[in-house]
Amino acid sequence: MRIELEKRPQVSKLFGFVSPLLALALTLIAGSVMFALLGKDPMEALNAFFVEPLLEVWSLHELAIKAAPLILIAVGLSVCYRSNNWNIGAEGQFTIGAITGSILPIVFYDWHSPLVLPLMLIMGAIGGALFAAIPALLKAHFNTNEILTSLMLVYIAQLFLDWLVRGAWRDPKGFNFPVSRDFAPEAILPPIWEESGRAHWAFIFAILAAILVWFMMRFTLKGFEIVVLGQSERAGRFAGFSSKRMIWFSFLFSGALAGLAGISEVSGSIGHLQPAISPGYGFTAIIVAFLGRLNPLGIIASGLVLALTYLGGEAAQLSIGVSDKVTRVFQGLLLFFVLSCDTLIFYRIRIVWSRVQAIAGKAAQ
Repeated sequence: MRIELEKRPQVSKLFGFVSPLLALALTLIAGSVMFALLGKDPMEALNAFFVEPLLEVWSLHELAIKAAPLILIAVGLSVCYRSNNWNIGAEGQFTIGAITGSILPIVFYDWHSPLVLPLMLIMGAIGGALFAAIPALLKAHFNTNEILTSLMLVYIAQLFLDWLVRGAWRDPKGFNFPVSRDFAPEAILPPIWEESGRAHWAFIFAILAAILVWFMMRFTLKGFEIVVLGQSERAGRFAGFSSKRMIWFSFLFSGALAGLAGISEVSGSIGHLQPAISPGYGFTAIIVAFLGRLNPLGIIASGLVLALTYLGGEAAQLSIGVSDKVTRVFQGLLLFFVLSCDTLIFYRIRIVWSRVQAIAGKAAQ
């Protein structure tokens, strides 16, 4: 006996629409079981995770801060994934974008100009794009698996950041702590509503990126090219589209948005470089992209949901005394159920009996 997945001849549009909601519901049920096993009241724990962070204005600002990099990165990844190019290394591109964008306020800290911040954002996007060009080059010209190369480059980026803040870029006035010098005021991304909280313009960048990419995918030839090549490379060639050019475009585009997210996070939320600048935004953005059905507008909603798991995890540590690892478990459960629901929507499970077993069964009868 063996179990096979057989592609369904027709996919239910209703289940395709409710799949993310079903995955969320299953995640909440599994999370309740997890909290019960930890000896916590499930309703109290879920309230601390998903309700309490939404009750204060300042926490809504924190939600926007955590959602901004998730949405920016996931929007870029959606272009990659819909073109059938699997960029798993957005975390590394996020880190390199933060490093390259920080060159001006750290190395040229004496330069004070209104141009500093725009140049930082541009340099961050370019840095992320150039780092994403490495797996693009390896796939386009050497047929290398982009999943492995982009993932391994994450660790190179993180170790490079660690080396910089402990060495050449360490703040000489920082009491030997592994941090860079603080950014000057003109290098700080300003808040949107300073009177009510510290949410900054990265959230606006994320919303604009999602809207523009949605427009590109729906109304432009480039969007049509992405969809065609993603569904069938052979059909794309007949239409005159180049799969190699699409590899370069999708990786550079997603890397640029990840790099922009990196420098925006450092400039807007942290104010300097340090060994850890991300709780794993680049990896969580993969969940955001799939939960949003690879649709840029859906990614806005899913980015807010995943940002809530970060915020709720921090609140739950204080209110009910659970580990910060619970956040990771929630995100892992959500990805598992999203992929499981999608698999069962597009495929049905079929049990195949071997020929020998079938003959033996008939003989026994």
